[in-house]
Amino acid sequence: MKGVNVIITLTISIISFMGICFAADDGDFQYWNNESISWRLDENWKAGFEEELRLGDNGGNLYYAHSDLGLTYSGLSDWLDLGLNYRQIFEKKSGEWKEENQPHINAALKWQFQDFSLSNRARFAYKNREDADNFWKFRNKLTIKSPWKLTGLEIQPYIADEIFYDFDVNSLNRNRFYAGISFKLFKGLKGEIFYLWQTSEKDDKWSDLNVLGTKFMLSL
Repeated sequence: MKGVNVIITLTISIISFMGICFAADDGDFQYWNNESISWRLDENWKAGFEEELRLGDNGGNLYYAHSDLGLTYSGLSDWLDLGLNYRQIFEKKSGEWKEENQPHINAALKWQFQDFSLSNRARFAYKNREDADNFWKFRNKLTIKSPWKLTGLEIQPYIADEIFYDFDVNSLNRNRFYAGISFKLFKGLKGEIFYLWQTSEKDDKWSDLNVLGTKFMLSL
């Protein structure tokens, strides 16, 4: 129970921090939840499937859902994972649900620095959108995870930053900053609780939103 109490305390701290950020700007408060399952096909190949839901308007309105299926290959090196995925997205825009199909390729580098675990995931995605132009997007996410594992749940704080580049407008038009904790519930099941601050640019105007996020990852 001690580990659970630590998670509750850290979650309250993250939410409190979100409240401070939210009070300082006009951005929306949202809740995002991601659940995934992965399984080994052999020593080098792994398959995975995930679902994500996003609730906006202060966490009370479902406006986004995606399903993602992919394969990851780790046979080239211990520090490199290569992935090929297909994502189907449904997003509510102007009161109507719009579909987007998004194949994407990924390369993730992993290394250690003074006991800290670092990873850098680069992603190229092709956005095939309903009633809108199609284009390529590049995303790069750098994650730094602390070496400390607190309690029996192996709670680890981490931070991450992700940039987005749209090739249709040739600009960096989105950034996401993450601060959270990961933890182990039991063998094969891990979780995360995080705060996300997103800033986005459209028509020369920047907007932001604050997100409470949860993730649950089952490995078979």
